[in-house]
Amino acid sequence: MTVPLENLDADVRKSDPDRWLAARFASAPRRSELAALYTFNHELARAPETATNPLMGEIRLAWWREGVEALFEDGAARHDALEVLRGPMREGRLSRERLEAMIEARHAELNPIPFADEADLVSHIDATAGALMAAAARLLGASDEMEPVRPAGRAWGWAGLLRAQAWWSAKGRRWTPAAWGEPEPEEIAAHVRHRVADSLAESRTALAALPVAAFPAVAYATLSRAYAGGRELTELGKQARLVKASLTGKL
Repeated sequence: MTVPLENLDADVRKSDPDRWLAARFASAPRRSELAALYTFNHELARAPETATNPLMGEIRLAWWREGVEALFEDGAARHDALEVLRGPMREGRLSRERLEAMIEARHAELNPIPFADEADLVSHIDATAGALMAAAARLLGASDEMEPVRPAGRAWGWAGLLRAQAWWSAKGRRWTPAAWGEPEPEEIAAHVRHRVADSLAESRTALAALPVAAFPAVAYATLSRAYAGGRELTELGKQARLVKASLTGKL
C-alpha cells in the first residue's frame, strides 16, 4: 500500500499546526512518522468532539482500537496513518500498549463532567498529551519512559484545556473537576497559569534525560506559557520560541 505522505503532512499542518511546526526540527525520515502519529491522535480527539452522543463516540474509538489490533495481526490498515505507523510498530519503536492506552483515555471525554478531582484530571493529561509526547519521543530514539516528558506534557495539557474552555461549554460539558465546584473563569485561568509555570519549571530537570534528537517531540510545549496567559502567537512568534527551545533544550 502506497501512502500519500504529503496528504498526511498537509492534514497535520492544518489540524495540529504547533506539533507540525515542531516536527520540522526532527530528522526528515522521521517527520512522516510524526505526521502519522499526530493524525492518529487528532482522530482520537475528534471522537468525543464530533459524536452526537456517547454511544457514537464509543463506536468511533472502537473502530480505531480494532484498527490497531489489525496492524499487529498483519491485517490491512484502516487508515493511512496506521499504515505509516506499521513500520515503527514492527521495529519496536511504537508499542501496541501505548496506542491502545491513548484510545482508552479518550473515553472519559464522552462524559459531561469526566473528572472527579484534580488528580483525576492530571492523570488524564498524562494519558493524552503526555502519552503522545512519549510516543513521539520514542519514534525519535528516546526510551518508552514517560518521566522525561511528563512535565512538558502537563504544561501543554493544562494550556490546551484552558484554550478549549469555550468548546467544552458549548457542548454542555466541563473539564474542570467536580471537586472544584463552580469556579469563576478568572480563577480557572489563574490556576492553569500556575500549573503550567510549575510544569515548565519541572521540565528543565526532566528533559535532561531526553536525547537531543527527540526534543522536537516536546518542543511545542514552549508555547504553553503564552497560551495559558491568553495570548495567541503569530507564526513568526511560534518559530522564534521553537528555535530558542531547540537550541537551549529548555522550554
